[in-house]
Amino acid sequence: MKPIRILLADDHTVVRKGLRLLLESQQGFEVIADASDGRETVAMAEQHQPDVVVMDVAMPILNGIEAARQISAKLPRTAIVFLSMHSDEGYVLKALKSGARAYLLKDSAEYDLISAIKAVNEGKAFFSPAISKMLVEDYVRQMRERDVEDSYELLTTREREILQLLAEGKNNKEVASLLNLSLYTVETHRSNIFQKLNLHSSAELILYAIRKGVIS
Repeated sequence: MKPIRILLADDHTVVRKGLRLLLESQQGFEVIADASDGRETVAMAEQHQPDVVVMDVAMPILNGIEAARQISAKLPRTAIVFLSMHSDEGYVLKALKSGARAYLLKDSAEYDLISAIKAVNEGKAFFSPAISKMLVEDYVRQMRERDVEDSYELLTTREREILQLLAEGKNNKEVASLLNLSLYTVETHRSNIFQKLNLHSSAELILYAIRKGVIS
């Protein structure tokens, strides 16, 4: 079985060395390169074409969000894991929109990073438990403040199934195959889900699924 090839990016040398030691102690992981700023990260990703990029959100020369956007555009098969000091929803949504599939708080990286890399390498999403908890609590608070009904109840059983599969990273064809449905049927359900939940992108769908506890 081929090892998961990883590119590390952080502007702090000590952090990079620590992460490298952690990852290289794991069987099936190979750190192929590291970078200290966003522009170098993009260049290294193009050169080595890693399976996974583990990167900081805040980096010099080119910030992590923009670097991730460029990597995702050029290397759509490369999964991105963000490490961040920021736990607010705005940063999480920006990260997802840039193409990232995992968002970890730096203080939990030691415990969550291995699981996150394995998850994104399989096409799944992964978030620090503290991030998931914050998003769920914030969503509940917003619902109470606005005194509105939860739109999740508008979804049919089939739509809820499809919502979860899409949030886990499956594309329309994979969903159709798993549920033994036609591609047209899945596309219709997907459109209905986006309309009922007032969602406009895959990033918003993933964020919604975390808030609802559909994925963690």
